[in-house]
Amino acid sequence: MVFKLIKPAPLTEQVRSRDGFTYLYRAMKIIGWLPPKDGMWRYVYLSWTVMTFVWSTTYLPLGFLGSYITQIKLFSPGEFLTSLQVCFNAYGSSVKVFITYSQLWRLIKAKVLLDKLDIRCKSLEEREKIHKTVARCNQAFLIFTFVYCGFAGSTYLSSVLSGRPPWQLYNPLIDWHDSKLKLWIVSTLEYMVMSGAVLQDQIADTYPLMYTLILRAHLDILKDRIRKLRTDEKMTENENYDELVNCILDHKLILKYCTLIKPVISGTIFVQFLLCGLVLGLTLINVFFFSDLWAGIASFLFIITILLQTFPFCYTCNFIMDDCDDLANAIFQSNWINSGSRYQSTLLYFLHNVQQPITFIAGGIFPISMSTNISVAKFAFSVMTIVKQMNIADKFKTD
Repeated sequence: MVFKLIKPAPLTEQVRSRDGFTYLYRAMKIIGWLPPKDGMWRYVYLSWTVMTFVWSTTYLPLGFLGSYITQIKLFSPGEFLTSLQVCFNAYGSSVKVFITYSQLWRLIKAKVLLDKLDIRCKSLEEREKIHKTVARCNQAFLIFTFVYCGFAGSTYLSSVLSGRPPWQLYNPLIDWHDSKLKLWIVSTLEYMVMSGAVLQDQIADTYPLMYTLILRAHLDILKDRIRKLRTDEKMTENENYDELVNCILDHKLILKYCTLIKPVISGTIFVQFLLCGLVLGLTLINVFFFSDLWAGIASFLFIITILLQTFPFCYTCNFIMDDCDDLANAIFQSNWINSGSRYQSTLLYFLHNVQQPITFIAGGIFPISMSTNISVAKFAFSVMTIVKQMNIADKFKTD
């Protein structure tokens, strides 16, 4: 079966939380982020790593700048905006890629903590939740893949069929004006460079969502365990106390997991917040004032990719804050009234700790939530309003 991992595996199979990152880590291998530990192939693979960083992470943003310096007069307003909207995103993408790659050890180490949390998931109900979340993570990555590849492919085809390279990167070796063959060669080379950048950007944009989806699953499992405390009449008080301690240890593992992934997420989402409003504004201006049908379709797909970079993750962060509130309520509403003093004092300690919600902060400044995401997206409409009131679009068309 194609894309087998997007459906929950049967409970007869052993599935771990880390299996939710299968497609993500396959993409990392393709792009050159996970070299073999030793042997000759490690050095061959590292040369591929260097190549992807040189072309997709370094050359791409510099290629936009070079084309603006040498060919700015040859751009039509629509072509310039199409290039500019991707240019800003390319610079942001390069920064996000460097942050993610330099902190990749944190993401790998976090999978080890998930393995420890999985050991406690023995009941069919808990395993079913893990299976569903693993499938949801792989589904999310696949959806991002279709949208991101759709943007790159549609831009490539619509531009070439219109008689110009898709992003008009600086290329001193081949002049695409000479012939249709050279146009196709230049466009295909640009598409290859952009495809690598798109895959890198997709990795940097999807890992926060996938790691937090798994986090929510384990928070949900922990809530169910807390609700079941002291409900089994066959268990002694010492056994009930041990179960409470195990819940506290699970919570500590979850907090340790969050501490590991927060620095990576903080940097990548901060960059995205800075660029989101500006890039969306430029894209909307291009769609409403300068695009033809095919360029409009490509720009529309680009808008979806920009929204996907922040919206699903911010939405998940809101749910995580709600999960933390539910966790505190579950502890307070658990069956503790007739318990002993040791149990109650430990429960009180647990309750105090879970009242500190799990929050993610972008760059140590912006709380990552839907309200922040909406505030950032509003900037796009502010850009649109300024352009419309000053008739900037009409002036571009006239010039």
